[in-house]
Amino acid sequence: MSTLQVAPASAQAGKYLTVVLDNEAYGIAVLKVREIIRLQKITPVPQMPDFVKGVINLRGRVIPVIDLRLKFGLKAEFAERTCIVVVQVKISDETTVQMGLIVDTVEEVVTLAANEIEPTPDFGTRIDTSYLLGMAKIKGVVKTLLDIDRVVSPDTVQAIVQTA
Repeated sequence: MSTLQVAPASAQAGKYLTVVLDNEAYGIAVLKVREIIRLQKITPVPQMPDFVKGVINLRGRVIPVIDLRLKFGLKAEFAERTCIVVVQVKISDETTVQMGLIVDTVEEVVTLAANEIEPTPDFGTRIDTSYLLGMAKIKGVVKTLLDIDRVVSPDTVQAIVQTA
């Protein structure tokens, strides 16, 4: 069993797109974000986990869409500002795919210095925090930084991509 390696805060410093999920703010590395689009018709894919909403056609490409709110066990209500953030997800050393993430709203892009990022607190052994890069203090508010490559397990991504 290998130990989880956490990147030092200096490696996590940079620009983050902050999004809101059920009144909580999260940060996604800007380098992972491809575009932000309006919510559109999503074609369901059978036998997927609840948080996998299906696929969309984005300029001729089929892109899987997951609802980050459901993935994190949050309230998922659709509103006027609900949108899809299209991100590049690394599923193996040589393979990346584009994926849509449903979020309540997009806030802003912030630049974080290493001293503004704290390691993820230890919640005990029962909670999986491997998809968290750390916690950022932005304007007095704590925002959770997501490791978008780990938010969705590679097995789930692979199943979605193969089905799509």
